[in-house]
Amino acid sequence: MPSPISADRTDDSFSVVAVAASAGGLHALVTVLGGLEADLPVPVLVVQHLDPRHRTVLAEILDRRSVLRVKLAEEGEAARPGTVYIAPPDRHLLVRPDGILGLSQSELVHFLRPSADLLFESVAGAYGRRAIAVVLTGTGNDGAMGVDAVKSRGGTVIAQDPHTAEFRGMPEAAVGTGTVDFVLPLNEIPTVIRGLVDTKQQ
Repeated sequence: MPSPISADRTDDSFSVVAVAASAGGLHALVTVLGGLEADLPVPVLVVQHLDPRHRTVLAEILDRRSVLRVKLAEEGEAARPGTVYIAPPDRHLLVRPDGILGLSQSELVHFLRPSADLLFESVAGAYGRRAIAVVLTGTGNDGAMGVDAVKSRGGTVIAQDPHTAEFRGMPEAAVGTGTVDFVLPLNEIPTVIRGLVDTKQQ
């Protein structure tokens, strides 16, 4: 089993990919995760806005559509390379500098729990320039404050091109911050993630 990736690493390689999606997110996540390879050297943390009243089968669906292992995140587990961790319904997903995941029922952010902003801010604090944040389709502006935090710590930000998104709100809000490094059609995002991670691992 791969070792957890700690933010204490001293090299410049990326250590985590954090992804946010809302309306239209299933198709977008299938496309992005399906385009990543099994030997991805970093963990992927995902906030998809879900109905808090129902159990979700999102992890099972994505696990069948990706060569990566996909699971619901659990309190206190280590984020490991090649694994995708989905925020459970009605829980904020956070990560500590030692790569340990946390779940929180703290107050809603923009009426949302889980919140992309909280995930991105947590990733920015834990990993700094070794973080990649990705904003996909969705309504509203969740993630915009978070990408600001990631960029301010030297991380890299990718947004789905709003013109190609099923719902433009979230990627448009991210692009509007002026902190996005790549604005890409959905099918190009996994290629760029692989390129960034692979380039920095060499």
